[in-house]
Amino acid sequence: MIGAGHAGLAISRVLTEHSVDHVVIERGEVANSWRRERWDSLRLLTPNWQSRLPGYAYTGSDPDGFMTMPEVIGHIANFAAVISAPVRTHTAVTSVRRIDDGYRVATDDGEIRCRCVVLASGAANIPRVPQVREAVPEPIECVTAFEYHNPQRLPRGGVLVVGASATGVQLADEIHRSGRPVTLAVGEHVRLPRTYRGRDVLWWMEHSGVWSQRYDEVDDLERARGLPSPQLVGTPEHMTLDLNVLQAAGVEIVGRLAAIRDGRALFSGGLRNQFALADLKMQRLLDTFDAWASQTPLDVEAAPAERFEPTRAPASPRLTLDLRSGEIRSILWATGFRPDYRWLEVPVLDRKGELRHDGGVIVDAPGMYAIGLPVLRRRKSTFILGAEDDARDLAGHLARYLAHGGRTG
Repeated sequence: MIGAGHAGLAISRVLTEHSVDHVVIERGEVANSWRRERWDSLRLLTPNWQSRLPGYAYTGSDPDGFMTMPEVIGHIANFAAVISAPVRTHTAVTSVRRIDDGYRVATDDGEIRCRCVVLASGAANIPRVPQVREAVPEPIECVTAFEYHNPQRLPRGGVLVVGASATGVQLADEIHRSGRPVTLAVGEHVRLPRTYRGRDVLWWMEHSGVWSQRYDEVDDLERARGLPSPQLVGTPEHMTLDLNVLQAAGVEIVGRLAAIRDGRALFSGGLRNQFALADLKMQRLLDTFDAWASQTPLDVEAAPAERFEPTRAPASPRLTLDLRSGEIRSILWATGFRPDYRWLEVPVLDRKGELRHDGGVIVDAPGMYAIGLPVLRRRKSTFILGAEDDARDLAGHLARYLAHGGRTG
């Protein structure tokens, strides 16, 4: 097992139930990504009661709240201790190679030979920064979401935030609250209210069955796996954070960053279409919740169906921005992440560098699995509460593979 985050620990727990001997290799400490690759104020998007792992649930005093990063780290580390996970910390994997009877995993602390390998190193190891970054003029400072910690570490002056996923809108809001002018470049995005009909929107996602939709039931799986994270934020006030809220606060909204030429940022003019599409998809999802609620007796009566104001398009969004004028002093790239498989010396990656897998079972590499990737086996796969179902499926497949001498039949 490579990676001791929540997904790796979940499958470790289930493999123990199957009496499968295993070891978990972690380059840092348990929950290392949560410790090292998050900004200071970040909270989980999911309510605390959804922070479930196999045989382990949140037991604190604020089930409807949202964990801070220290609380998340403590939650995952305590889970590792409770299940006595066989973790080797501070052990970096340098290569994984196929051998006749399985795999050879080289680390900076020796070599391990094994029948199976589970890649649980996460989906967000390296920021995806578009090539246009190379055209940013000096002396503008460029920062990725991995490198950002708080507004005080940014230069004084205006900030261009590129990307309107959960990360983009949260950081645009935080930086604007620090007193810096913020311009947010918006491309494709997923809009959601924080609460719907008196309940958290993720309660609806879980209970209506939307989150449990299997990967082999999704119409356009590649597109679903590539969607940005929804515009949500976890706060004590359970606030909704969407583009209307940001505009009302004074954040300037522009279109997708298309190019930088001669020191000028060029933005797409398709904002209205992007807004209309995001609003339409949100409405269809809310209709799904309403249809489910109309056919299901709820334990508590839900509030009436709600409809939300459409996303307001700026009257005349600017299409260009002179990056040499001094208006913008830094650019924050909230443009997504990708896994890091530089150490994987097995031919299982496609031309985009993504794993070729069937619901986490790696294609053309018998005995190799992955967990914790977007829509791996279900729509909820990357969330903490999604790890258990995926882990049980994959651990069962792995146990059968071993029981049949390297065959899955």
